[in-house]
Amino acid sequence: SDRAQMVMPYHILFDQYEEERLGKKSFGSTKSGIAPFYSDKYAKIGFQVSELFDEALLKDKVVRICEQKNVILEHLYHKPALQPEELLATLHEYKEMIEPYVCDVSVFLDKALKEGKTILLEGQLGTLKDPDHGIYPMVTSSSTLAAYGAIGAGIPPYEIRQIVTVCKAYSSAVGAGAFVSEIFGDEADELRRRGGDGGEFGATTGRPRRMGWFDCVASKYGCRLQGATDVAFTVLDVLGYLDEIPVCVGYDIDGEVTTDFPVTYKLEKAKPVLKKLPGWKCDIRGIKKYEDLPENCRRYVEFVEEQIGYPITMVSNGPGREDIIYRESPLQK
Repeated sequence: SDRAQMVMPYHILFDQYEEERLGKKSFGSTKSGIAPFYSDKYAKIGFQVSELFDEALLKDKVVRICEQKNVILEHLYHKPALQPEELLATLHEYKEMIEPYVCDVSVFLDKALKEGKTILLEGQLGTLKDPDHGIYPMVTSSSTLAAYGAIGAGIPPYEIRQIVTVCKAYSSAVGAGAFVSEIFGDEADELRRRGGDGGEFGATTGRPRRMGWFDCVASKYGCRLQGATDVAFTVLDVLGYLDEIPVCVGYDIDGEVTTDFPVTYKLEKAKPVLKKLPGWKCDIRGIKKYEDLPENCRRYVEFVEEQIGYPITMVSNGPGREDIIYRESPLQK
């Protein structure tokens, strides 16, 4: 997109320097420059792709940006200064790299819509990482809600007809922040080792993920904020080793049980209210029809669906794209 903003090398440095400076109070950042990038975007000092094609603007802007950044680098982080000529050379490399692909994306998508084509927008992260509706401040720096997809893509909001939220059959998280259904020790290690495809480790960082049982309170909230029309319930096969499967159905906060997701300071005090469901104790990989799943497995899916109140229309029982079981949900209108 000619309107896309670019993550600059100094954004990555600033992310690393700030986490280093914060020490034990750090945000568990992936250190890939996200927060400094968005800070600059909203401070209107970011670099937009379209600007790569205006050499006079670039030459002037790199000097201004370096002046501003170098004050912080010198006096807050005590790190080497940025050089305008190096930054300009980097921007020239970026231009060369992407020039053949740049276009007006909103026009491109508008044409596709008028031709009756299907557009797939993919969101990264979930509701709890949204800067407004998530567990602030342990969040990312841009909206993770489906509604924001229309803004990012430059299409009208009413063109989003279907919203598929992806929920794991258990919980996992990378980075700091409240995690009510979290488990620890051998129990967590076992689930982490069996989980996902090759284990539960951060996609960006490779860090071991924090593990927990399925959280109906957080998932119901997530589905509501996303406006879910469908829920894809993934990695169900991973739970086949368990005799009993705990599910978090409520939060106990100062002796009061709630099923509504609270703000962060209350979340920090929440204790999980767990309900244990019988396991199915077998490998369900390779099963193609929902009705062929073991009875306790179907009961688990249907219990979660009832608790969150959104239709589970897809269940995955393996890592492949063919390992998706489609089902008709009683909650579909």
